[in-house]
Amino acid sequence: MKPIRKAVLPVAGLGTRFLPATKAVPKEMLTVVDRPVVQHVVDEAREAGIEHFIFVTGRGKAVIEDHFDIAYELDRTLQERGKQAAYEELKRDLPKAGQTSFTRQQAPLGLGHAVWCAREIVGDEPFAVLLPDMLSRGCMGQMLEAYDRHGGNVIAVEEVKPEETHQYGIVNVGETFGQTFEITGMVEKPKQGTAPSNYIISGRYILQPEIFAILEKGETGAGGEIQLTDAMIKLMADQSFHGMRYEGRTYDTGSKIGFLTANLAYALERSDLAGPLKAEIERLLGEA
Repeated sequence: MKPIRKAVLPVAGLGTRFLPATKAVPKEMLTVVDRPVVQHVVDEAREAGIEHFIFVTGRGKAVIEDHFDIAYELDRTLQERGKQAAYEELKRDLPKAGQTSFTRQQAPLGLGHAVWCAREIVGDEPFAVLLPDMLSRGCMGQMLEAYDRHGGNVIAVEEVKPEETHQYGIVNVGETFGQTFEITGMVEKPKQGTAPSNYIISGRYILQPEIFAILEKGETGAGGEIQLTDAMIKLMADQSFHGMRYEGRTYDTGSKIGFLTANLAYALERSDLAGPLKAEIERLLGEA
């Protein structure tokens, strides 16, 4: 069983849910507290042991590549002005040479197509996929533990209210093994009242490289796009899939309420911000 060394981050999306903010600024570069969303996602993967980050980008996303590169003028200015703490933080965040790769998705043809665009860099080994809209703490670490137990393909799942299942990809639950369970089927955004469970696919995957041969066919699904869920359903005929119940909370920063909630949650975890922020929240609620 090969280890998981590489992670694919599809960052070519247009961010239409956040216009006009994302007209000139990639949605992945919007900040949660003082770090871009995509930096939080890379932090999660790196803490889990991922070694190589593959960004599938599009037009107007060059700033993401710049963010993960050395900024000579900024580094020099920080050092000259004695801002050593800020300089050291930037150094800690910077991936090592050769740990990042960037490839283009020339057209918005869906998540499955974005993953397929990374095929030459991933090669013939299992890999992780992290959706940069979805922020979580420690999810990828839990997934790697599940992969060590079961092998095959692993999908992070979370429970939602039954009335919300039509908004997500949903999995069928088979034999259960504590935090994990066998996935016996999947459906993308089922009609209300027809979902096989209330476990949603929450934006973290571990996939075997055979998925690329299925995506290669370019078969379209919902919205006329190449859907990753459709490819996983076909791969399930030959390989095992397990769901991993994420012990934590995921924030969908692609939605306005999810983005605002993530900022509050992450700020309240910081000792330098929690007290003043609570006071401001109480003041706002008092004025409402």
